Amino acid sequence: MKKDAPCACGSGLGYRDCCGPRHSGLKPAETAEQLMRSRYCAYALGNANYLVATRHPECREANELNGIKMSLRGLRWKQLEIVATEQGGAEDSEGVVEFRARYTANLVLHVLHERSTFRRENGRWYYCDGQILPAA
Repeated sequence: MKKDAPCACGSGLGYRDCCGPRHSGLKPAETAEQLMRSRYCAYALGNANYLVATRHPECREANELNGIKMSLRGLRWKQLEIVATEQGGAEDSEGVVEFRARYTANLVLHVLHERSTFRRENGRWYYCDGQILPAA
């Protein structure tokens, strides 16, 4: 992605001012929503290393990096919609972000509707897990 291109997370900012600094490690997410957006952008860009690094260590699976790389094959992430947030602010230790992510697989449009939980430890936000919800 070009650094001056619009960020894939849909924030309205350019990649260099939004998720780019998070992906490079220069600026960690300050809120659970920022982490959610940066993880979506990482999916869109195929940045599996960032996805593993931002998953809470207690929640990671064996061979998670390979699993993520495999899951990214053939997918094109199209749009992120933040539906709701609960807590997850700069002073909180836990947060929830509900989102819908649109993507195509084999040219068919799909919607991932998830309620994700996040935890902040030592000043860093991590994705813990998510509950898949009906797409509509």
